[in-house]
Formats: sequence, structure tokens, C-alpha cells
Amino acid sequence: MTGRPRCALRRTLVRDVMSTAVVSVSPDTSFDEVVRTLIRRAVRAVPVVAPGGTVVGVVSQADLSRTAEHGDPGRLRDPGWSRHDMSAIRPTTAADVMTSPVVQVGPEASVAEAARVMRTRSVGWLAVVDDSGGRGRLVGVLGRADVLSVFLRGDADLRHEILHGVFGTFLGVDPATMEIDVRDGVATLNGELALRSDAELAVALVGRLEGVVAVVDRLTYRSIESRRDAVATPLF
Repeated sequence: MTGRPRCALRRTLVRDVMSTAVVSVSPDTSFDEVVRTLIRRAVRAVPVVAPGGTVVGVVSQADLSRTAEHGDPGRLRDPGWSRHDMSAIRPTTAADVMTSPVVQVGPEASVAEAARVMRTRSVGWLAVVDDSGGRGRLVGVLGRADVLSVFLRGDADLRHEILHGVFGTFLGVDPATMEIDVRDGVATLNGELALRSDAELAVALVGRLEGVVAVVDRLTYRSIESRRDAVATPLF
């Protein structure tokens, strides 16, 4: 065997789950209108989009909450407070209150990559921006609920992908020789493979499938030898 076949395992992209009915405001949208938009449309954040579709910022509920704190009468007792401070902190437009630059992701990125960006940047919302042609045009938004949706898969769907994707396509094993049970996202693998490396790779692949919660490894193998091409081909 000169190389493993490319495995057509499910890999959900941002464009598959992003919301395209985007609610946005312009930089000169009034502060009051931004508040009304968030409440009326029941969204946690709105992108601020300049003419031409370029995203220049985002206004979130957190941004508005921080602004509301400035109206606390207790601030009048802060050392060094002045009337100038009060007038300077009153936002009048989206541009005054927005956060910029915007944490963004491309439509062709994987949902796993987007989830990693959310975690590392501590945000619950991403602008989906198409940078093809250097335009940086907003094409959608991605929230935590969109990311989590890829894990809501049925056990039968997961079992089929494990049998025919991992074992059948990638490892070249007859699916009929394997006993795979999936319950509530927990995959139990039973069966005998030729090599230990195949068993180890099968467990690693199944553990990375979208929707798999855990893997119970009950695989056996006939030889501890490894293929020289065991990791020569990308897993996804």
C-alpha cells in the first residue's frame, strides 16, 4: 500500500452554519437606534458596516452595559470627576460605542477553527468576512449556538460515518467485520484490525468526528508493526 485514501469525513465549514440574515448598523446610526435594534431583533450584537459592506466594528450588549455604567450617580463622587468627563463619555452614534477591530473568521474556515477563535479571544460572536478580492465584505455572522449545532447529530448518522468513513474508506476495512455502537454520542468500537497503528488511528479519528462525545476502545489487532505511511495523509 503506497498511501492511505483521502477520507471524506464530515468537516462542517462556517458557511454551512452561519447566519446570513445579518442585522447591521452604520457608523453614524444613533445610539438610541442601536439599542432599539438589539432589543427589537433580540440579538446580542450587531456589526457596524461602512458603505461598501466593510465591517468596521461591532456593538454588543456588553458595550451598551459599560456605557450605562457611566450614568451611575456614584461617579460624581469619584476623585478628579468633572463636567467635562460626563460630556465626553456620552456616546451619540454606533461609532462612539463600537468595539474595533472586529474578531472575524472566513466562510471557508472550519467550525472547529471558529470555535477555537471564540475561545482564545473570549468572544461569543464572530463576523464572517469574505476577503476574496481584498474587499473584506461581511457575508454573515456566527454565534455560539451556530457552532454548537454541528454536534447535534443522531447516533445512527455517527455510526454510519464511523463504519463507512473511518473504517471503510480510510482504513480499507470491511465495515461488516466491525461492531460499532453509538449511544448519546459515545462510540464503542469492537473488532479486530491488522495493525496496532490502525487501531490507534481509528480511535483518534473517531474521537475527532463532529458529534462524538467519547470513544470506548475495545479494538484488537494482530500485529504491533506500524505502516510507514500511517500518518502520511491528512486526516481531514
